[in-house]
Amino acid sequence: MHEPERHKRAPAQPFAIETLRSDFPLISASPDCYLDNAATTQKPLCVLDVMDHYYRHSNANVHRAAHRLSREATAAFEAARQTVQQFINAAHSDEIVWTRGTTEGINLVAYSFGQLAIGPGDEIITTTLEHHANIVPWQLLAQRCGATLKVVPLTQEGDLDQTAYTALLNSRTKLVALSHVSNALGTVNPIADMIQQAHAVGAKVLIDGAQAVSHFQIDVQALDCDFYLFSGHKLYGPTGIGVLYGKQQLLQQMPPWQTGGEMIERVTFAGSTFQAPPFRFEAGTPNIAAAIGLAEAIHYLNGFDFSQRQAHERQLLAHALERLMPLPGLRIIGHPLERVGLVPFVVDGIHSFDLGTLLDQQGIALRTGHHCTQPLHQHLGLEGTLRASFALYNRVEEIDRLADTLGELLQHYSNTATQSGISRKTSSPEGQQQQPLLQQLLQLDHWQARYRLLMKSAQIQPEIMELRRQQHLLSGCSSNVWLTYHYDPVTNNLYYQLDSDTRIIKGISMLLLELFNGKNPRDVVSIELQPLFQQLGLEKHLSVSRNNGLHAIIDAIQETARRYL
Repeated sequence: MHEPERHKRAPAQPFAIETLRSDFPLISASPDCYLDNAATTQKPLCVLDVMDHYYRHSNANVHRAAHRLSREATAAFEAARQTVQQFINAAHSDEIVWTRGTTEGINLVAYSFGQLAIGPGDEIITTTLEHHANIVPWQLLAQRCGATLKVVPLTQEGDLDQTAYTALLNSRTKLVALSHVSNALGTVNPIADMIQQAHAVGAKVLIDGAQAVSHFQIDVQALDCDFYLFSGHKLYGPTGIGVLYGKQQLLQQMPPWQTGGEMIERVTFAGSTFQAPPFRFEAGTPNIAAAIGLAEAIHYLNGFDFSQRQAHERQLLAHALERLMPLPGLRIIGHPLERVGLVPFVVDGIHSFDLGTLLDQQGIALRTGHHCTQPLHQHLGLEGTLRASFALYNRVEEIDRLADTLGELLQHYSNTATQSGISRKTSSPEGQQQQPLLQQLLQLDHWQARYRLLMKSAQIQPEIMELRRQQHLLSGCSSNVWLTYHYDPVTNNLYYQLDSDTRIIKGISMLLLELFNGKNPRDVVSIELQPLFQQLGLEKHLSVSRNNGLHAIIDAIQETARRYL
């Protein structure tokens, strides 16, 4: 049986971007501009092929049978573990634990190492830059065991405050958990020095490397970190697979986290004993195909000269900063000493989601929101940012396309801002009744036209500042939505006010007000909007979080009506 041929390139071969792009089916076949690589990277054909090959020719469970298919699957699975070991220069292959991703790996350490090493009065240090996955597990651990969570602050430029970090370290510090690269700012943290300082007070160090492994050569022995974690899908590999590196002596001491098949040595009703690491931490059937796919992604990356690859990515970042910074009203967020892989920005007067949606309609994909870093955005005084993030298959021309499109959109916003005082009542010719918004939407035959109408409807509605208070804020939407209502007992009718800081949600709110205002409670509760939304294409063109937010608004409106039935 022959394995699929790998893509191999001599290290001395020039970095040929067009040839490389042809290796990625989704990139080469799509006219869209994909700049959301910090969320997930696209997969080269060789990764897809090797996973397909496993399922077609070697599909069997690992470590559990004597037949040929199981032997072949086990050999490929454990070879993948050795590939990862070599990739990050771990001392032993049994220091490589398969997980579903960085998040699961951090939780594994929090529960297992936390149970072993953290107690009342101990301290855990994390940083303002962290992804929620490197904050919440430590919060819960501290609550369970009576420890204290300390946070390293930021400088104004977006770097970790090293003076503050040094001051936080003391004999009670048992663990430092920090990212190698910030997923929101792109800040590269000086982890080698921070690891050394932590070890000087006897603390262990966990590094979230999810945003680093695709940009740097990682040597865990040189870093001397105690744990290092990353996810396959940010390294041109599959989703659902990740790696926890842990020093051998630590993993050997740590108790199991999840239990079940594969991780046991012997089970009786009187008690059980467990396998040595890494199998102790790999309960159940693993994601065999994804592990093999991740190894193939590593082989693919190793086929390029690293210095050429790094130079290309630096060129993309430098060009993005050069093109975006001069745009009027656009602000790059953070100016760290070293940044890699991404550019976060905001535009004055335009919500990040609204601008992200407009870019999506132009075939440009980037991320909007808080990027699972709410404490960081609260520190920055921002609801969210737009994030353009780059991979080795991106071209300078794609950054030019982003910058040119942004320039056109910002010019459009600038031109229309002067018309924002026009009300819907006066926007029609004299004496002519403005059509209801729903009727106007139904007359349009495609989403782009409906979207423009909703945005225009939102634009001509003034902000209701007295409404924008904490007690009126709704949960369930990634943007802010405020709702108040008034019940008239004489007419038995309800009247609502809605406002949002995003235009698209505010535009949809105008439609909801048109449908619900002036109705009696029974009618408000009985209105079924799902068929209408499907007809208008609203749900199809809203993300899951926005869709959930829309339903949260409707649920809140109908819940108020139930109070008067």
